[in-house]
Amino acid sequence: MKGKSFVISCTLVAALGGFLFGFDTAVISGTTAALKQVYSLNDFWLGFTVAIALIGTVIGSIAVGKPGDLYGRKRVLIILAVFYTVSAVGSALAWDWYSFLFFRFLGGLGVGGSSVMAPMYIAEISPARMRGRLVAVSQFNIVSGILVSFFSNYLIAGSIQNDAWRWMLGVETIPAVLFFALLFFIPFSPRWLVKQNRIEEARAILTRIGEPNVQQELDEIVESLKAESAGKKEQLFTAKYKKPVLFAVLIACFNQLSGINAIMYYAPEIFKMTGLAADTALLQTVAIGVTNMIFTILAMTVIDKFGRKTLLLVGSVGMVVFMGLVALAFYTQNFGGYAVMFYLVGFIAFFAFSQGAVIWVFLAEIFPNKVRAKGQALGSFTHWVGAAAISWLFPVAANIPLIGGGNAFMFFSVMMILHFIFVWKWLPETKGRSLEQIQKDLGIS
Repeated sequence: MKGKSFVISCTLVAALGGFLFGFDTAVISGTTAALKQVYSLNDFWLGFTVAIALIGTVIGSIAVGKPGDLYGRKRVLIILAVFYTVSAVGSALAWDWYSFLFFRFLGGLGVGGSSVMAPMYIAEISPARMRGRLVAVSQFNIVSGILVSFFSNYLIAGSIQNDAWRWMLGVETIPAVLFFALLFFIPFSPRWLVKQNRIEEARAILTRIGEPNVQQELDEIVESLKAESAGKKEQLFTAKYKKPVLFAVLIACFNQLSGINAIMYYAPEIFKMTGLAADTALLQTVAIGVTNMIFTILAMTVIDKFGRKTLLLVGSVGMVVFMGLVALAFYTQNFGGYAVMFYLVGFIAFFAFSQGAVIWVFLAEIFPNKVRAKGQALGSFTHWVGAAAISWLFPVAANIPLIGGGNAFMFFSVMMILHFIFVWKWLPETKGRSLEQIQKDLGIS
């Protein structure tokens, strides 16, 4: 197998990390009511129980860069697959709240690490003409994992009477074991091989993936890594890298300030606040998951045609409108029919079409080779800090009369206005550019 089919097969395996990422982070939404009851949790401690995995992602995302540089993206992904497996089994069999927190935290380490390593691996093994679509496969698998977790939660809740929440968490073992096994069949990234001075191995991989000008690509990689290969340690936080650092931090912050994880982690609770029964609320989350997947696929088909910036601008407008409508419904307490569900589905559609598809592609592209692991870890770290904060504070804020659901959702809408201005005025376009060309466009020598 070689050429396009080889690249796609490697991408699909690495992107299984994205599937587990999505499944692990969303599956908790179906267990919150049970966890609150089983462990006698108030809103604050329920938020912490949901956020503990995200605290793990913060640590995993920032800690994974150096091992990824030393031992290779592939080897680190194998270790993360083990984390996912142990977390799934342990969370299902947890004997008390503290053990549950530990295993969820371990899964968070896997999510944080794979959110950096999987897109990085795919970006480094993909030809420039295909990179946007292939890195977006990781995002597609994230939303696939979210959808499967929502649907799995709904089916398990309807068929298992006792301790259904344990089964919801335990089924993740199946894709985790599959991910672990398949990783042994993909090659090392050619850019990592060059960093290890394994030039001929890198040449063989570039040839196999169908790179049109292998020697030119090798020369560009070698040139961009020359300082590092000579033994110089490149620092990320320097004036030279201020633009990619700023862009990565802001796009990761705005991703969370959209309110996406308030929806993903608490959708059943939000629907119950509008008067829906528990089983109906779980079913509505499936509609959110289906929408997420459809519009992610749509974004993948056009991301390399229209560019990252256009998608972000369109998405910002839609998210402002639909999150504003959700806020209005909570302000007026007008929950007639399924209006809030339609508003949330509209929000998810525009999020998936824009930020959902773009963030991991952009983070994988914006940093030069010498600091890509550090830079992508920074972007992912910022993303997960925001996710932990939102997931911890949202149930508290939404249930405080002084704030309530209306103000919480209106805050997210206003943040997307600021996001639109940021993208329009300052964010660069990266479509169709090689990783080395993007580096030159940003004025990084």
